[in-house]
Amino acid sequence: MAEFSFSIFPNENFLDLRLYQYGWEQCAPLHSFGPYVRNHYLFHYIISGRGYLEHTGDDGVTRRHELQANQGFLIAPGQVNTYCALRDDPWKYVWLEFDGLRAAEYLDTAGLGANRPIYRPKTLSMGESVRDSMLYITAHSDASALHLIGHLFLFMDTLVQSSSAKRELRGNRLQDFYIQEAVTYMEQNYQRELSVEEIADVCKLNRSYFSKLFKENMGCPPQEFLIRLRLAKATEFMKTSGASIGDISVLCGYPNQFHFSRAFKKRYGMSPREWRNQNKGVPK
Repeated sequence: MAEFSFSIFPNENFLDLRLYQYGWEQCAPLHSFGPYVRNHYLFHYIISGRGYLEHTGDDGVTRRHELQANQGFLIAPGQVNTYCALRDDPWKYVWLEFDGLRAAEYLDTAGLGANRPIYRPKTLSMGESVRDSMLYITAHSDASALHLIGHLFLFMDTLVQSSSAKRELRGNRLQDFYIQEAVTYMEQNYQRELSVEEIADVCKLNRSYFSKLFKENMGCPPQEFLIRLRLAKATEFMKTSGASIGDISVLCGYPNQFHFSRAFKKRYGMSPREWRNQNKGVPK
């Protein structure tokens, strides 16, 4: 019989990183999940045992990875995947489901992404630090939202520093300045029509070079980042105000409510109204 722990994070008022659910499980032999598509990132660290992951990358090719204790695997949003415990040595794992405006950037620094799902630590002890940081979160589901988000950031830092595929940052302070300027400008102007050309002009950069630089540093194109920012703000408004969906649509830079609803459903897997109904009364 499988043994497990599972918790849902009750607060979504964080933009850079958001925690959705987390837990651990000692799987039964041949226990499997999928094929399934997630709306957020899901990272598993294998504590013991073995299993396999099948995932379809951005190139449409399905690949299979045999995995064992002290390794991990990432499932990216929108990615078809299946994972299964072996019959003779079923795995036990701990998982975190998360997202946020900078989730892709942090994961990319760790060398992880839709086409690079396998985590291998530089050393056994560094991998165990990742495991322990995840188990800490699962063991403290009654802690405050701020406490758990703080430990989510600590987990992410541990993941990045321990990953054998970690990307060495070039330390270009001028590039960091340009990206921060762009993000700040988007955060201050997301309510109105905003083009990539305008953001690039604020940074005094050529549009194509700016787009390339932004994607390299943030893990997604600037237009996609702006969409994520607007939709994240929309979830805040739906939780903290009684404004109508139409008014929230306009507040978040979508004068056309149909376009807003379509983008929201693509991102969160449900309509804005369904999302609001499911999150009524959730503690903030």
